Amino acid sequence: MSVLVFTENWEGKFKKLSFELVSYASKVAEMLNTQTVALSIGDVQEDELKKLSNYGADKIVVVNNDQLNVLDNQAYASVIAQVSEKEEAKVVVIAYNNMGKALAPRLSVKLKAGLASAVTKLPTSVEPFTVYKKVFSGKAFAKVVLKSDVKILTLAQNSFELIENAKEASIEQFDAQIGEIKTKVKDVQKQTGQLLLTDAEIVVSGGRGMKSPDNWAPIEELAGLLNGATACSRPVSDEGWRPQEEHTGQTGKIIAPNLYIAVGISGAIQHLAGVSGSKCIVAINNDKDAPIFEAADYGIVGDAHKVLPELIKAIKEL
Repeated sequence: MSVLVFTENWEGKFKKLSFELVSYASKVAEMLNTQTVALSIGDVQEDELKKLSNYGADKIVVVNNDQLNVLDNQAYASVIAQVSEKEEAKVVVIAYNNMGKALAPRLSVKLKAGLASAVTKLPTSVEPFTVYKKVFSGKAFAKVVLKSDVKILTLAQNSFELIENAKEASIEQFDAQIGEIKTKVKDVQKQTGQLLLTDAEIVVSGGRGMKSPDNWAPIEELAGLLNGATACSRPVSDEGWRPQEEHTGQTGKIIAPNLYIAVGISGAIQHLAGVSGSKCIVAINNDKDAPIFEAADYGIVGDAHKVLPELIKAIKEL
Protein backbone atom coordinates (compact mmCIF):
# COMPACT_ATOMS: atom_id res chain seq x y z
CA MET A 1 0.00 0.00 0.00
CA SER A 2 1.25 3.50 -0.81
CA VAL A 3 0.42 7.02 -1.90
CA LEU A 4 1.69 7.68 -5.43
CA VAL A 5 2.48 11.22 -6.56
CA PHE A 6 3.21 12.08 -10.19
CA THR A 7 5.89 14.79 -10.35
CA GLU A 8 6.30 16.72 -13.59
CA ASN A 9 9.70 17.96 -14.68
CA TRP A 10 10.61 20.69 -17.11
CA GLU A 11 13.63 19.76 -19.23
CA GLY A 12 14.93 17.56 -16.43
CA LYS A 13 14.28 20.02 -13.59
CA PHE A 14 11.60 20.07 -10.91
CA LYS A 15 9.83 23.26 -9.92
CA LYS A 16 8.02 24.34 -6.76
CA LEU A 17 4.84 22.65 -7.99
CA SER A 18 6.46 19.20 -7.85
CA PHE A 19 7.75 19.72 -4.32
CA GLU A 20 4.33 21.00 -3.25
CA LEU A 21 2.76 17.80 -4.58
CA VAL A 22 5.25 15.59 -2.74
CA SER A 23 4.73 17.54 0.49
CA TYR A 24 0.97 17.03 0.18
CA ALA A 25 1.25 13.34 -0.74
CA SER A 26 3.62 12.73 2.18
CA LYS A 27 1.07 14.14 4.64
CA VAL A 28 -1.70 12.03 3.12
CA ALA A 29 0.57 8.98 3.47
CA GLU A 30 1.09 9.80 7.16
CA MET A 31 -2.68 9.88 7.64
CA LEU A 32 -2.92 6.44 6.01
CA ASN A 33 0.18 5.13 7.81
CA THR A 34 1.89 4.17 4.57
CA GLN A 35 4.77 5.29 2.33
CA THR A 36 5.05 8.00 -0.33
CA VAL A 37 6.16 6.95 -3.81
CA ALA A 38 7.13 9.69 -6.28
CA LEU A 39 6.94 8.94 -10.00
CA SER A 40 9.14 10.80 -12.47
CA ILE A 41 8.77 10.33 -16.23
CA GLY A 42 11.63 11.41 -18.46
CA ASP A 43 15.38 11.98 -18.28
CA VAL A 44 16.14 13.47 -14.86
CA GLN A 45 19.56 13.30 -13.20
CA GLU A 46 19.94 11.48 -9.89
CA ASP A 47 20.84 14.61 -7.89
CA GLU A 48 17.65 16.27 -9.15
CA LEU A 49 15.57 13.20 -8.33
CA LYS A 50 16.90 13.16 -4.77
CA LYS A 51 15.39 16.62 -4.22
CA LEU A 52 12.00 14.87 -4.05
CA SER A 53 13.15 13.01 -0.95
CA ASN A 54 13.66 16.33 0.84
CA TYR A 55 9.87 16.72 0.93
CA GLY A 56 8.95 13.26 2.13
CA ALA A 57 9.31 10.79 -0.75
CA ASP A 58 10.21 7.32 0.59
CA LYS A 59 10.76 5.87 -2.88
CA ILE A 60 11.30 7.41 -6.31
CA VAL A 61 10.24 5.45 -9.39
CA VAL A 62 11.74 6.55 -12.69
CA VAL A 63 10.34 5.76 -16.14
CA ASN A 64 12.75 6.90 -18.84
CA ASN A 65 11.76 5.98 -22.37
CA ASP A 66 12.43 7.98 -25.53
CA GLN A 67 8.86 7.33 -26.66
CA LEU A 68 7.66 9.45 -23.74
CA ASN A 69 9.61 12.52 -24.86
CA VAL A 70 6.34 13.52 -26.54
CA LEU A 71 3.52 14.21 -24.11
CA ASP A 72 0.82 11.74 -25.08
CA ASN A 73 -1.98 11.69 -22.51
CA GLN A 74 -2.97 8.11 -23.27
CA ALA A 75 0.60 6.83 -22.90
CA TYR A 76 1.31 8.83 -19.73
CA ALA A 77 -1.94 7.68 -18.11
CA SER A 78 -1.04 4.09 -18.93
CA VAL A 79 2.41 4.46 -17.34
CA ILE A 80 1.01 6.04 -14.17
CA ALA A 81 -1.60 3.27 -13.93
CA GLN A 82 1.07 0.58 -14.28
CA VAL A 83 3.22 2.11 -11.55
CA SER A 84 0.16 2.63 -9.35
CA GLU A 85 -0.75 -1.06 -9.60
CA LYS A 86 2.85 -2.17 -8.98
CA GLU A 87 3.13 0.03 -5.87
CA GLU A 88 -0.40 -0.89 -4.71
CA ALA A 89 -1.27 2.80 -4.47
CA LYS A 90 -4.51 3.60 -2.69
CA VAL A 91 -4.21 7.33 -3.42
CA VAL A 92 -2.75 8.97 -6.52
CA VAL A 93 -1.87 12.68 -6.37
CA ILE A 94 -1.52 14.80 -9.53
CA ALA A 95 -1.32 18.55 -10.15
CA TYR A 96 -4.50 20.40 -11.06
CA ASN A 97 -3.02 21.96 -14.20
CA ASN A 98 -3.42 21.37 -17.93
CA MET A 99 -1.57 18.06 -17.77
CA GLY A 100 -3.38 16.90 -14.65
CA LYS A 101 -6.78 17.78 -16.09
CA ALA A 102 -6.01 15.57 -19.09
CA LEU A 103 -4.49 12.67 -17.17
CA ALA A 104 -6.73 12.34 -14.12
CA PRO A 105 -9.98 11.33 -15.90
CA ARG A 106 -8.16 8.73 -18.02
CA LEU A 107 -6.45 7.38 -14.94
CA SER A 108 -9.75 7.30 -13.07
CA VAL A 109 -11.19 4.99 -15.72
CA LYS A 110 -8.12 2.74 -15.86
CA LEU A 111 -7.93 2.29 -12.09
CA LYS A 112 -11.70 2.39 -11.46
CA ALA A 113 -10.89 5.17 -9.05
CA GLY A 114 -12.95 8.00 -7.60
CA LEU A 115 -11.67 11.45 -8.61
CA ALA A 116 -11.67 14.68 -6.62
CA SER A 117 -10.30 17.60 -8.62
CA ALA A 118 -8.79 20.87 -7.41
CA VAL A 119 -8.55 19.89 -3.74
CA THR A 120 -7.04 22.62 -1.56
CA LYS A 121 -6.46 20.91 1.78
CA LEU A 122 -5.58 17.58 3.31
CA PRO A 123 -8.44 15.07 3.65
CA THR A 124 -10.63 15.91 6.62
CA SER A 125 -11.04 12.18 7.27
CA VAL A 126 -9.71 8.87 5.95
CA GLU A 127 -12.64 6.77 7.25
CA PRO A 128 -14.61 7.65 5.20
CA PHE A 129 -12.08 9.28 2.85
CA THR A 130 -13.29 12.89 2.70
CA VAL A 131 -11.65 15.74 0.80
CA TYR A 132 -12.20 19.50 0.88
CA LYS A 133 -12.49 21.47 -2.36
CA LYS A 134 -13.94 24.57 -3.95
CA VAL A 135 -17.15 24.36 -5.96
CA PHE A 136 -19.28 26.74 -8.04
CA SER A 137 -16.22 28.55 -9.45
CA GLY A 138 -14.83 29.18 -5.99
CA LYS A 139 -18.08 30.59 -4.58
CA ALA A 140 -18.50 27.74 -2.10
CA PHE A 141 -16.70 24.78 -0.55
CA ALA A 142 -17.67 21.12 -0.39
CA LYS A 143 -16.62 18.00 1.45
CA VAL A 144 -16.52 15.11 -1.02
CA VAL A 145 -16.50 11.46 0.09
CA LEU A 146 -14.61 9.01 -2.14
CA LYS A 147 -15.81 5.43 -1.64
CA SER A 148 -13.68 3.65 -4.28
CA ASP A 149 -10.74 1.44 -3.32
CA VAL A 150 -8.33 3.75 -5.19
CA LYS A 151 -8.65 7.53 -4.99
CA ILE A 152 -7.26 10.18 -7.33
CA LEU A 153 -6.69 13.72 -6.08
CA THR A 154 -5.63 16.69 -8.19
CA LEU A 155 -4.10 19.41 -6.02
CA ALA A 156 -4.78 23.08 -6.77
CA GLN A 157 -1.51 24.91 -7.35
CA ASN A 158 -0.08 27.00 -4.50
CA SER A 159 -2.75 25.70 -2.10
CA PHE A 160 -0.40 23.66 0.10
CA GLU A 161 2.80 24.79 1.76
CA LEU A 162 6.18 23.21 1.13
CA ILE A 163 7.09 20.94 4.04
CA GLU A 164 10.67 19.74 4.25
CA ASN A 165 10.85 16.17 5.53
CA ALA A 166 14.15 14.72 4.38
CA LYS A 167 14.29 10.96 3.89
CA GLU A 168 16.72 8.44 2.40
CA ALA A 169 14.66 7.57 -0.65
CA SER A 170 15.52 4.65 -2.88
CA ILE A 171 15.51 5.22 -6.64
CA GLU A 172 14.12 2.48 -8.87
CA GLN A 173 13.86 2.20 -12.64
CA PHE A 174 10.57 0.88 -14.01
CA ASP A 175 10.23 -0.61 -17.49
CA ALA A 176 6.70 0.40 -18.43
CA GLN A 177 4.80 -1.12 -21.33
CA ILE A 178 4.23 1.67 -23.84
CA GLY A 179 1.90 1.24 -26.76
CA GLU A 180 1.59 3.32 -29.90
CA ILE A 181 2.24 7.03 -29.42
CA LYS A 182 -0.49 8.77 -31.39
CA THR A 183 0.50 12.36 -30.63
CA LYS A 184 2.68 14.03 -33.26
CA VAL A 185 4.50 17.28 -32.53
CA LYS A 186 4.80 19.47 -35.63
CA ASP A 187 6.14 22.62 -34.03
CA VAL A 188 7.44 23.78 -30.63
CA GLN A 189 7.33 27.41 -29.54
CA LYS A 190 8.86 28.18 -26.17
CA GLN A 191 8.34 31.30 -24.13
CA THR A 192 11.73 32.68 -23.18
CA GLY A 193 13.12 35.73 -21.45
CA GLN A 194 10.17 36.20 -19.08
CA LEU A 195 8.55 34.58 -16.10
CA LEU A 196 5.86 32.02 -16.91
CA LEU A 197 2.44 33.09 -15.69
CA THR A 198 1.72 29.78 -13.96
CA ASP A 199 5.05 29.94 -12.09
CA ALA A 200 4.76 33.53 -10.90
CA GLU A 201 4.16 34.28 -7.23
CA ILE A 202 3.11 37.83 -8.10
CA VAL A 203 0.85 38.66 -11.08
CA VAL A 204 -0.22 42.09 -12.35
CA SER A 205 -3.28 41.80 -14.58
CA GLY A 206 -5.07 44.37 -16.72
CA GLY A 207 -8.60 44.58 -18.08
CA ARG A 208 -10.58 46.75 -20.45
CA GLY A 209 -10.30 49.56 -17.92
CA MET A 210 -6.81 50.13 -19.34
CA LYS A 211 -8.73 51.46 -22.41
CA SER A 212 -6.01 50.74 -24.99
CA PRO A 213 -3.12 48.35 -25.65
CA ASP A 214 -0.93 51.45 -25.76
CA ASN A 215 -1.50 51.95 -22.02
CA TRP A 216 0.11 48.70 -20.91
CA ALA A 217 3.55 50.08 -20.05
CA PRO A 218 2.70 50.74 -16.36
CA ILE A 219 1.36 47.19 -15.99
CA GLU A 220 4.62 45.78 -17.35
CA GLU A 221 6.73 48.16 -15.28
CA LEU A 222 4.91 47.27 -12.06
CA ALA A 223 5.25 43.54 -12.76
CA GLY A 224 8.95 44.01 -13.46
CA LEU A 225 9.54 45.90 -10.20
CA LEU A 226 7.80 43.14 -8.25
CA ASN A 227 9.55 40.31 -10.13
CA GLY A 228 6.13 39.18 -11.27
CA ALA A 229 4.32 38.25 -14.46
CA THR A 230 1.69 40.09 -16.50
CA ALA A 231 -1.80 38.79 -17.24
CA CYS A 232 -5.09 40.01 -18.65
CA SER A 233 -8.82 39.36 -18.74
CA ARG A 234 -10.51 37.55 -21.63
CA PRO A 235 -11.91 40.68 -23.39
CA VAL A 236 -8.38 42.07 -23.56
CA SER A 237 -6.94 38.94 -25.20
CA ASP A 238 -10.00 38.65 -27.49
CA GLU A 239 -9.40 42.21 -28.69
CA GLY A 240 -5.78 41.34 -29.42
CA TRP A 241 -4.41 43.84 -26.94
CA ARG A 242 -2.39 41.14 -25.18
CA PRO A 243 -1.19 37.61 -26.11
CA GLN A 244 -3.64 34.76 -25.59
CA GLU A 245 -1.26 33.02 -23.18
CA GLU A 246 -1.78 35.88 -20.69
CA HIS A 247 -5.53 35.29 -20.48
CA THR A 248 -6.55 34.21 -16.97
CA GLY A 249 -9.99 32.97 -16.03
CA GLN A 250 -12.32 30.02 -16.35
CA THR A 251 -11.55 29.68 -20.07
CA GLY A 252 -7.91 30.71 -19.74
CA LYS A 253 -5.13 29.95 -17.29
CA ILE A 254 -6.04 29.00 -13.73
CA ILE A 255 -3.48 30.62 -11.45
CA ALA A 256 -2.95 30.93 -7.70
CA PRO A 257 -0.17 33.43 -7.02
CA ASN A 258 0.61 34.83 -3.58
CA LEU A 259 -0.36 38.30 -4.84
CA TYR A 260 -2.76 39.13 -7.69
CA ILE A 261 -3.16 42.80 -8.66
CA ALA A 262 -6.22 43.37 -10.86
CA VAL A 263 -6.14 46.71 -12.69
CA GLY A 264 -9.24 47.88 -14.55
CA ILE A 265 -10.89 44.44 -14.28
CA SER A 266 -14.59 44.42 -13.37
CA GLY A 267 -14.48 40.96 -11.82
CA ALA A 268 -16.88 38.79 -13.82
CA ILE A 269 -17.40 35.37 -12.27
CA GLN A 270 -15.62 33.70 -15.21
CA HIS A 271 -12.49 35.73 -14.47
CA LEU A 272 -12.64 35.20 -10.71
CA ALA A 273 -12.92 31.45 -11.25
CA GLY A 274 -9.37 31.49 -12.62
CA VAL A 275 -7.77 33.63 -9.91
CA SER A 276 -9.79 32.90 -6.75
CA GLY A 277 -6.99 30.69 -5.45
CA SER A 278 -4.72 33.73 -5.06
CA LYS A 279 -3.50 34.27 -1.51
CA CYS A 280 -4.11 38.03 -1.71
CA ILE A 281 -6.08 40.02 -4.31
CA VAL A 282 -5.64 43.77 -4.77
CA ALA A 283 -8.14 45.54 -7.03
CA ILE A 284 -7.80 48.93 -8.71
CA ASN A 285 -10.98 50.16 -10.39
CA ASN A 286 -12.78 53.49 -10.79
CA ASP A 287 -16.19 51.83 -10.24
CA LYS A 288 -16.78 51.39 -6.51
CA ASP A 289 -19.53 48.85 -7.27
CA ALA A 290 -17.36 46.60 -9.45
CA PRO A 291 -17.73 42.91 -8.45
CA ILE A 292 -13.94 42.58 -8.17
CA PHE A 293 -14.07 44.42 -4.83
CA GLU A 294 -16.18 41.63 -3.33
CA ALA A 295 -13.33 39.18 -3.95
CA ALA A 296 -10.46 41.59 -3.19
CA ASP A 297 -8.56 41.70 0.08
CA TYR A 298 -7.59 45.30 -0.64
CA GLY A 299 -9.19 47.77 -3.01
CA ILE A 300 -8.37 51.16 -4.49
CA VAL A 301 -11.22 53.12 -6.04
CA GLY A 302 -9.65 55.38 -8.62
CA ASP A 303 -8.45 55.90 -12.17
CA ALA A 304 -5.83 53.25 -12.94
CA HIS A 305 -3.90 55.71 -15.08
CA LYS A 306 -3.44 57.92 -12.01
CA VAL A 307 -3.07 55.21 -9.38
CA LEU A 308 -0.46 53.08 -11.19
CA PRO A 309 2.18 55.84 -11.54
CA GLU A 310 1.84 56.63 -7.82
CA LEU A 311 2.08 52.95 -6.91
CA ILE A 312 5.15 52.50 -9.09
CA LYS A 313 6.74 55.60 -7.54
CA ALA A 314 6.12 54.29 -4.03
CA ILE A 315 7.60 50.88 -4.84
CA LYS A 316 10.71 52.48 -6.35
CA GLU A 317 11.19 54.52 -3.18
CA LEU A 318 10.91 51.37 -1.08
